[in-house]
Amino acid sequence: MIIKPATQLADAIHENIFLLPVLNRFDIQLGFGNKTVEQLCAEKGVNMQFFLEIVNSFLDKDYFPQSELQSFPIRLIIDYISRSHTFYLKYKLPQIEGLIVKLLENAEPSNKKAYSLIRGFFEEYARELIVHIEKEEDFVHPYILAIDDAYNKNLVTPEIIMRVKQESINKYADGHDNVEDKLFDLKNLIIRYLPPAADYTLSNAILYDLFRLERDLNDHARIEEKVLVPKVRLLEKRILAKKA
Repeated sequence: MIIKPATQLADAIHENIFLLPVLNRFDIQLGFGNKTVEQLCAEKGVNMQFFLEIVNSFLDKDYFPQSELQSFPIRLIIDYISRSHTFYLKYKLPQIEGLIVKLLENAEPSNKKAYSLIRGFFEEYARELIVHIEKEEDFVHPYILAIDDAYNKNLVTPEIIMRVKQESINKYADGHDNVEDKLFDLKNLIIRYLPPAADYTLSNAILYDLFRLERDLNDHARIEEKVLVPKVRLLEKRILAKKA
């Protein structure tokens, strides 16, 4: 299904329920009746073309309009990425941790040690993801916005040029691999070695949420690596060219 301006958003949710957290990042909540994408974007003040590219690339991994996404302002892309970070930190990680804690609380005494190992592994993964996100929010995004602002206002100073040389986006471009590997290891540990739970639906729910998180993070990483990073590299190149 390709989402278009005239598509009723309810139909898109029927197509893929995983779209819900993506919609939330645009401040679009449930209860939108028969309204179309065009109507809802107008109501919420959302850039409709950007919304369509994000939603369609999420629905179909083969649909990834890299050149179209790169045409949008950097601030718009970073705002979406930051909203994704908020979803991971405030909702998804605590939700999964809560399920694991419940699994441990309901465990048979003979299984508590194994479940504690699962919890420890998840907590280690969560810490790494949090550190990764905080690094982007505290250092990478402010740097990108600063050089973007300087370039757009034609205020490329020697300080900005020095900052580009010292804080080039290349330093941060390859930061997802370790985090993604940890998540795969955690899923594999649960699938292969988790002892049978008294409530199997609970262990299934944990695994299901981990797969959903992985899918979301993979789409998130694609936007950063295929859209934001190349866009910033080009911006840096243009800033350094101004020096000449």
